Amino acid sequence: MADGGDGGPGAGAAGGRVPVQLQDRAVWCDERFNFQATFLQCLAKHVPNIYSAEMDPLLEKQEEMVQAAILYPLECYLFGEDPDVFLEKLQQSGTSQLCGKVFKGGETTYSCRDCAVDPTCVLCMDCFQNSIHKNHRYKMHSSTGGGFCDCGDTEAWKAGPLCTKHEPGASGSAKENSECQLNEEIMEHSRRVFPSVIKYMVDMLIWEEEKELPPELTVREKVDSYYCVLFNDEHHSYDHVIYSLQRALGCELGEAQLHTTAIDKEGRRAVKAGHYASCQEAKEEIKRHSENVSQRPLHVEVLHADVMAHQKFALRLGSWLNKLMSYSSDFRQIFCQICLKEEAGSEKPCFISKLMLWDAKLHKGARKVLHELIFSSFFMEMEYKKLFAVEFVKYYKALQKEYISDDHDRVLSVTALSVQMFTVPTLARHLIEEQNVITTITETLLEVLPEYLDKNDKFNFQGYSQDKLNRVYAVIYDLRYVLVSKPTLWTDHLRERFLEGFVSFLRILTCMQGMEEIKRQIGQHIEVDPDWEAAIAIQMQLKNILLMFQEWCACDEELLLKAYSECHKAVMRCSTNGRSREKTVFHLCGHTLESRPYRVSADPVSIHLPLSRTLAGLHVRLSKTGTISRLHEFVSPEEFQVELLVEYPLRCLVLVAQVAAEMWRRNGLSLISQVFYYQDVKCREEMYDKDIIMLQIGASLMDPNQFLLLILQRYELADAFKKIKPTKDQDLIKQCNVLIEEMLQILIYVVGERYVPGVSNVTKEDVIMREIIHLLCIEPMAHSAITKSLPENENNETGLENVIDKVATFKKPGVSGHGVYELKDECLKEFNMFFYHYTKTQHSKAEHTQKKRRKQENRDEALPPPLPPDFSPAFSNVVRILNCDVMMHILRTILQRAVELETHLWTEAMIQMVLHLLSLGLLEEKQQLQRSPEEEVTFDFYHKATRMGSSALNAVNVLMLLEKIKRVPQLEAQKDTINWILQMFDTVKRLREKSSLTTVTATSGSEATKGDESTQDKEKAERKRKAEAARLHRQKIMAQMSALQRNFIETHKLLYENTLEAQGKEDAIMEEESMSSAFDYSKIALGPKRGPSVAEKEVLTCILCQEEQEVKLESAAMVLSACVQKSTALTQNRSRILELSGDTLDPLFMHPDLPCGTHTGSCGHVMHAACWQKYFEAMQLNFRQRLHVEQIFDLENGEYLCPLCKSLCNTVIPIVPLQAQKINSEDAEAVAQILSLARWLEIIIVRISGYSVTNAKGEKQNLPAFANKGMGNSALEFHSILSFGVQSSAKYSSSIKEMLILFATTIYRVGLKVAPNEADYRIPMMTWSTCAFTIQCIENLLETEGKPLFGSLQNRQHSGLKALVQFAAAQRTTSPQVLIQKHLIRLLGVLLPNFKVEDTPSLLEVDMFHILVGVVLSFPSLYWEDAVDLQPSSISSAYNHLYLFHLTTLAHITQIVVSSATESPTAQSSDNSEEARSAQSFCREVCQYTSGCFSQDIPGWLVWDCVRKGIMPYLRCAAIFFHYLLGVSPPEELLQVSEEGQFKALCSYLSLPTNLFLLFQEYWDTVNPLLQRWCADPVVLSCLKGKSIAIRYPRKRNSLIELPEDYSCLLNQASQFRCPRSSDDEQKHPVLCLFCGAMLCSQNTCCQELVNGEELGACTSHALQCGAGVCMFLKIRECRVVLIEGKTRGCLYPAPYLDEYGETDPGLKRGNPLHLCRERYRKLHLLWQQHCIIEEIARSQETNQIFFGFNWQLL
Repeated sequence: MADGGDGGPGAGAAGGRVPVQLQDRAVWCDERFNFQATFLQCLAKHVPNIYSAEMDPLLEKQEEMVQAAILYPLECYLFGEDPDVFLEKLQQSGTSQLCGKVFKGGETTYSCRDCAVDPTCVLCMDCFQNSIHKNHRYKMHSSTGGGFCDCGDTEAWKAGPLCTKHEPGASGSAKENSECQLNEEIMEHSRRVFPSVIKYMVDMLIWEEEKELPPELTVREKVDSYYCVLFNDEHHSYDHVIYSLQRALGCELGEAQLHTTAIDKEGRRAVKAGHYASCQEAKEEIKRHSENVSQRPLHVEVLHADVMAHQKFALRLGSWLNKLMSYSSDFRQIFCQICLKEEAGSEKPCFISKLMLWDAKLHKGARKVLHELIFSSFFMEMEYKKLFAVEFVKYYKALQKEYISDDHDRVLSVTALSVQMFTVPTLARHLIEEQNVITTITETLLEVLPEYLDKNDKFNFQGYSQDKLNRVYAVIYDLRYVLVSKPTLWTDHLRERFLEGFVSFLRILTCMQGMEEIKRQIGQHIEVDPDWEAAIAIQMQLKNILLMFQEWCACDEELLLKAYSECHKAVMRCSTNGRSREKTVFHLCGHTLESRPYRVSADPVSIHLPLSRTLAGLHVRLSKTGTISRLHEFVSPEEFQVELLVEYPLRCLVLVAQVAAEMWRRNGLSLISQVFYYQDVKCREEMYDKDIIMLQIGASLMDPNQFLLLILQRYELADAFKKIKPTKDQDLIKQCNVLIEEMLQILIYVVGERYVPGVSNVTKEDVIMREIIHLLCIEPMAHSAITKSLPENENNETGLENVIDKVATFKKPGVSGHGVYELKDECLKEFNMFFYHYTKTQHSKAEHTQKKRRKQENRDEALPPPLPPDFSPAFSNVVRILNCDVMMHILRTILQRAVELETHLWTEAMIQMVLHLLSLGLLEEKQQLQRSPEEEVTFDFYHKATRMGSSALNAVNVLMLLEKIKRVPQLEAQKDTINWILQMFDTVKRLREKSSLTTVTATSGSEATKGDESTQDKEKAERKRKAEAARLHRQKIMAQMSALQRNFIETHKLLYENTLEAQGKEDAIMEEESMSSAFDYSKIALGPKRGPSVAEKEVLTCILCQEEQEVKLESAAMVLSACVQKSTALTQNRSRILELSGDTLDPLFMHPDLPCGTHTGSCGHVMHAACWQKYFEAMQLNFRQRLHVEQIFDLENGEYLCPLCKSLCNTVIPIVPLQAQKINSEDAEAVAQILSLARWLEIIIVRISGYSVTNAKGEKQNLPAFANKGMGNSALEFHSILSFGVQSSAKYSSSIKEMLILFATTIYRVGLKVAPNEADYRIPMMTWSTCAFTIQCIENLLETEGKPLFGSLQNRQHSGLKALVQFAAAQRTTSPQVLIQKHLIRLLGVLLPNFKVEDTPSLLEVDMFHILVGVVLSFPSLYWEDAVDLQPSSISSAYNHLYLFHLTTLAHITQIVVSSATESPTAQSSDNSEEARSAQSFCREVCQYTSGCFSQDIPGWLVWDCVRKGIMPYLRCAAIFFHYLLGVSPPEELLQVSEEGQFKALCSYLSLPTNLFLLFQEYWDTVNPLLQRWCADPVVLSCLKGKSIAIRYPRKRNSLIELPEDYSCLLNQASQFRCPRSSDDEQKHPVLCLFCGAMLCSQNTCCQELVNGEELGACTSHALQCGAGVCMFLKIRECRVVLIEGKTRGCLYPAPYLDEYGETDPGLKRGNPLHLCRERYRKLHLLWQQHCIIEEIARSQETNQIFFGFNWQLL
């Protein structure tokens, strides 16, 4: 981009920019010049040139030109010297004490529960790590973006407001000295520069002309250059925008995606450049296409190129100012002054207000810059923060209305800044006093909700817009913020303004009182469920605000009374509406009630009564503070009208009762949902609880009989207690019974529920303790479950931690599950069966649990109520309803019905409640009698209950009825409770009789009572003693049995480990053999002394057809379900790049790194091959018919779920029986005389040469030198291999062969990731490879878990391994023998370097165990003859195995010595054992053969130590391999874990001397030439010279990466993570690979990779390399583990981090400090090492079908 010469000097002057610009500075400095005009001229000249290519901007170039042409001269003028030098000086002189870091979305924030003034006070990661709060009870959360760090704000913290970084005196923190002050000249310049810059910025940001610029910025003639600009909105999805752009502009998908991403990030983007007409056309096209997709068109504008350029530069200036603000307080103050300055005599708002008011019209990028500027300037200076807040409140209504009609997220709106101001206590106080902010907010609410008001001025949210209401909640939140900290000092002005705000708030409540009334549907079901969510949601939002208003009022006596009076007036205004009807009269028991007729079942009723409930809350607070005595001054008794106050809450409770009685069934689900929330923990404090309190207020102020008559009438039960003959209609009777139960329950609550501060003298702690006790009476609960069941206060705290330890003990969790709290025994006496927060299910569960517990303790099952605390004076009259006439009538009537056995008129629950009410009455009277003399006690429950009824119907008293009821068979369960009540009657009677005598007699009287009860006690004690004796006897027997059982298990350990029938028998036989001394040598697997194979008849049951079958070679095949997968579990080099496709791969040799192997695992379930094939075909058919269902497994690749255990499988292993082989010891000795290693080598070399001659048809073959001596008759020699014993090959049935081929092809397909091909030459190689690798994995697992080599495998591992090894041996028969021979020759080429086959790897480049398995399994191919199918006999194979194993072992020892025994000794040891001497002499030979590259100074003991440790895994693997191949029982020592015994046992089992170097001495002549060749290999020499690095033995055991103990350390790491591929500061989703520790940027387009033409997310593509497609990640910001496999599957798994309550915290929702749980991390490690990740994913996806939509490919 040519710059017309203007930018030229700048472009070339990056190094020394100052001289070039001095003339510019001179012009700007000249006082005569008008700075503003000069500045604008400069911009007009440069800006359009700099930002001329908006379609494809070169950002770096633009930035360079901006710096050179504009910002640099501007800074030079402002600072008067080189800007870099000046700013560096400023930086040194100190920064603000406030941190002020602005959070981005997803960033972790910390809040201290001990010290934060409210939960909005948060710290950034750095400040938190350096603060005292790190050791407090903190919470972690992910920021939604837009907040800022409160470090340094003394008003935000009760303690520790500063971290060590921001403390005065800390390096780089504010030093209050002259250095920080700017000099006067700079201040002067700032006052000249800032106004012009700010004015230009504001003008350009709110510029509305699309085609024109302001005249002062127009210098050149206008060119016809326009942009079509597309703006972001939240209505259209990504795909909508991409589609519209592709259709409208005809652009490629990639380009459309780029545009869309940029629009989403910046808020707008030029999508087309050109003439006005073409841009206009593009605009119309985009609108048309976007409207087709969604109802609303996209927002598109056509802007002139110059307008676009200046707007872009205005934002650049914003960022420049933002940077400047961070350097000096003076800059901030000057900036704020200019922004707040209003033009003299003008009505226009100041600069900052203009921008705020324009906020909703700005695009995303501009808003971000503006908000950051406000944060870095106004919010960093307390004085200006206050002035800004005043401006904010001034325009609050306009801003909120703009926000509500906008569609951008709250985070991007200027209204989101309210939390930064309203939560500062002093500022909130100032805004309430001076700006009347409460009234402003409440009026805003009323103004934004008028569309929801009905004709009665009540809210009705039918057909509401969810989005709009969500935006309205933001206004409600602001109210919460303002009220969050209560004032300690009240001034008259504050009182007045608060009251004004409260009255204004009551107007909102008035609109809610009685809103959304409902009427019972009769006859027909409601057609459409009305919308109920909005009203309940607003109720939830207001819950804490209502409580906070009540708390504020309670702070000041005068205020409380005035607020009460205002609230009372409002309630009365709402209650007087329905007074048109005449009063009716209701008589019962000689009492009369006059009331207006109203029936809940017929008239409209509403569940929303916030005014009445607020009044109840204020009344309780009047009672608590004692101010209630002055109430009459404010509300006269005539005005009070308590019946009216009680009326509406009572209706609400009756509605709940009628819903329970199923009278409102036809009103649909919406009512049930409302009733649920009414009593739910989220709402109950300001709904249900307050209604109970209102009834208690009524009971305390009304005549008790009148009160009960009112309740009877409202419950529509007047007739039920009037002895009018009931109807025969069963439904009506049932309804009536439920209503009676519900009414009795409410009466219990009114009298018994006193745990409210103010209703009785209890504290908040007492209330929470009682809630917890009752929750734990149901069952032990986790901390989070208790927290969820407790109401939260305005600071989101439940108060649980302060009291939980007083009432419960914590029980730690195991490897899964979570910790739980169990109730302490001493708290059980507090249990109240009719606790008012129990749901019906909780009630019955708690009752059941407690009765069961008492039964176990051999106590009676009575659960009487605990003694409630005394009512406070204002509520003391409530208890009178217990002993009034109507109550007695109700109790007597119900008991009478039970005695008369009118079964349809009473229920057991009803009787229970009556008994509970009786208990409450007796407890009350007993307490009063104990406290004061009888003549003063007016509460005469006992007299009333024992007095006869006046009418003939009530001729029996309650006491007599109780005696009778004991005999009712249906009430057997209540017998204990009735007995308890009768005893209480007795106690109260005695108290009444004795109280007139002296106190001494009173005590003796109580003893007499005890005497009366003593016989009962004796019986109880006797019962208890017998039960205890029986329990001890049971315990003793159980202990004996478990001891016997343990003993048996120990003795028959093997039996228990391997539960297959056949295996059980096999092992039992093994044991017998091991006991007899005649079979000492039978524990040897190799060579002439090989022990007998234990091949037992194996009968297995098919899990599909349940038929048994013996496993035989000639029978139909039986198979094990299995899963073959690639694995990197043993890799020693994670940086090695894996081949994704194995088309060109040669898998014969495994590198010693073990970079990637093929693992075969089985779940151990057996099927007939035919049954399995049918099952698999049926599944395929089933899924073809259900194409739309997402599949958990890939049928195309042969995947299926095991029919029994639902493990994921992708093949089957044929079960091949073990061929029993016995060795004749005489023959073996005879052969031993002739067949030495040298002779054996000669024979096989001749045999191979012979084959080579015939196969190569004249190709010259290099024969080993030492084989040529005395070669005699070559034809004879060629067949001499057969002379040591042959036998005919095993004949397999066709179905077994078919399965052998099927399984081998699967291994080849999965292991190499290629298409299946049954004839491929690599199939045998892959078979041997998976066999070796699986054994290595199992050995590794046993070692890691510290288990013995044999006898400790799970049954599934044992069966799978046995089948796999036998399969690997049998597979050879399905391939051409010539092919097997070729592979064998290549394998032997490593061991016998004379066989120099092409590309034979060096000794250091192969894994020896893979070689061993390969040579042992392919060796029988040498016995193949054209005419006959032969295989070696037992003796031949014994020698073959022995020599092959010895050769491989020798090579491995050399490998270990060369690669691992090269370190200088650290510790001195003068071990001169035989092994050390042999090692020393071996090293001398190696040193000689490597021409001195190998140092012979290494002490022998060190070499021996290295060899012994290094060879151990190889020997262990070989033992497993030969055990499963030959079936020879292992020595006893291998069934236990012991380091010393294990080595000896392995050597004995594998026919090795314990001094391994003796092998070399024994075979020295034969091995010497081999060793020479091995050592002379260039790779070996290069390794010894230190030019290359070889694998050291023993290889390291892999484990998951080390995780930090404290989770916040991980969050810290994540916060420092920068995506390697993206320069923006957008917040990423960092994930941690648990295999290798790499941190990746997940779910983000920046890190997607193209793999084989497919877009893969960072995790998926990393998994392909790191775990061969299977991997384990930790999502750091969400604290979840993700398991993924391939591109299409994955699942979430609990992270191994627990809080102190033993619970995980997915999504960091609770935010408690988290610490690593080692056991759970170990479980994850085992999941990986056992290759069960795929299985876990399949299980999880089967149970949670919710992940349908998740695209694992892009993770």
